[in-house]
Amino acid sequence: MIDHIGIAVSNYECSKQFYIKALKPIGYELLMEVEGFSGFGSKDANGAIATFWLHEEKEKIMKGMHIAFSAADRKMVDEFYRAAINENALDNGKPGIREIYHPNYYAAYVLDPDGYNIEAVCHRP
Repeated sequence: MIDHIGIAVSNYECSKQFYIKALKPIGYELLMEVEGFSGFGSKDANGAIATFWLHEEKEKIMKGMHIAFSAADRKMVDEFYRAAINENALDNGKPGIREIYHPNYYAAYVLDPDGYNIEAVCHRP
């Protein structure tokens, strides 16, 4: 199991604002900022845990990065997609069933400000 992940972005403020708005529909929020790092996560009975981090590093941007965020239901996937597109993300796959993975795999894909393939996915019918 992965506990958390961090990515480098080319424009910290731009990406931070993008993720604040794009991840809100699936229950993620900006939980903390520490020495140039933004930590996103969700609050639950155990408190708030940042599981997705970003920081600015103009020279170490990885091309081809793919990150999938779990969504509790299909409506959240749709809302993620709309929020991301409203923040100028590029469409990389409209919300829908991806039967190639399994019959209930419902996902949407966007490209973030650095071109990372960001997905929201729900595995429930």
